[in-house]
Amino acid sequence: MTLLAAGGDEAALAFIEIGVIVVVMAALARLAGRVGITAVPLYLLAGLALGESGPVSLDVSEEFVSIGAEIGVLLLLLALGLEYTDSELQAGLRTGVGAGVLDMLLNATPGVIAGLLLGWSPLAAVLLGGVTWVSSSGIVAKVLSDLGRLGNRETPSILNLLVIEDLAMAVYLPVVAALIVGGEPEALLLSVGIALVVVLVILAAAFRLGRPMSRALHGGNDESLLLAVFGITLLVAGVAQRLEVSGAIGAFLVGLALTGGVEQRTMQLIGPLRDLFAATFFLFFAFQIELDALVDMLLPAVLLALVTIFTKSVTGWVVAGRSGVGQLGRVRAGTALTARGEFSVVIAALGATLADGSDLGALAAGYVLVTAIVGPLLTRYADRLPVPRLGPRRPASALS
Repeated sequence: MTLLAAGGDEAALAFIEIGVIVVVMAALARLAGRVGITAVPLYLLAGLALGESGPVSLDVSEEFVSIGAEIGVLLLLLALGLEYTDSELQAGLRTGVGAGVLDMLLNATPGVIAGLLLGWSPLAAVLLGGVTWVSSSGIVAKVLSDLGRLGNRETPSILNLLVIEDLAMAVYLPVVAALIVGGEPEALLLSVGIALVVVLVILAAAFRLGRPMSRALHGGNDESLLLAVFGITLLVAGVAQRLEVSGAIGAFLVGLALTGGVEQRTMQLIGPLRDLFAATFFLFFAFQIELDALVDMLLPAVLLALVTIFTKSVTGWVVAGRSGVGQLGRVRAGTALTARGEFSVVIAALGATLADGSDLGALAAGYVLVTAIVGPLLTRYADRLPVPRLGPRRPASALS
């Protein structure tokens, strides 16, 4: 109403700008589908072109796109939580902690070191470590589905590691959010403690109250279910944010809480909304990147991508090997994990207010661009990559 009251011309201009944005994103999504890559890097490039330092600047619709981007983060994480059942989470916690520690050491360490070498503050370097640590669950799942590899022997190892990473983010994000707020050491420790307690409480509630809540939502029609889940997600995310916990983690835990038929119905209903608002999120993140900063950070981003594509491939090789997967399957597991996406961008966005926030955002944007393009391509052609010969030669059938 505020926009309409401001004047018909301004409202018309906003509608035109938003319409152009959506049409451009639709064209980019179609192009990505034909090329066989995720649309995420194309959305980032479009955001750079439409941002403040790009050739085209959007003024009237920027506030709307900003709100849409925040909703996009929540829906991305809600959908991610819907992917997992409570039994999968418990199994992941029992069997995947060692793999998760290895994953963190191999993939977060290069980011932290790179941030320190660039002269950033320790906190900005830790955020960059988070950017390089976490694979994109959305990109990985889509690529495995598109390639028909969901039934492969290495796939459970991949998904189990993604579960561990996503749960680790439930601790990592609120902790770094509290650190960014800062303050006296006592207040800082209190903020971190509150954040961790809130996450644990919500996680416990997700396990204990998920089934009763799912049963209560089950009887309604699709319209009431969509509205209820969307409203609950916004409420939990808002409360979490007020308690200095990432709202995205609140949305993720809402997804974890839903089970059974409600979980499947919600995934189908929320899918189109998630795709629309998630595209808006990636676009808006790139809006805020200075092109000059991106150019300056492009070489470090490419070098860091090369290093962490290798370290993530090693992670996948080791984790799949522990499950008895053959050498070709271990190569496929390693390449499947190399793409970074939604969590990396969320982490970089958290640091926007830091002194090194501009450089962090630019480096993260370049880094996600590279890994989100190279990762799916490596996965598609993983069977053609040279397989290291470790130990005595084995029959070809034993390599997969």
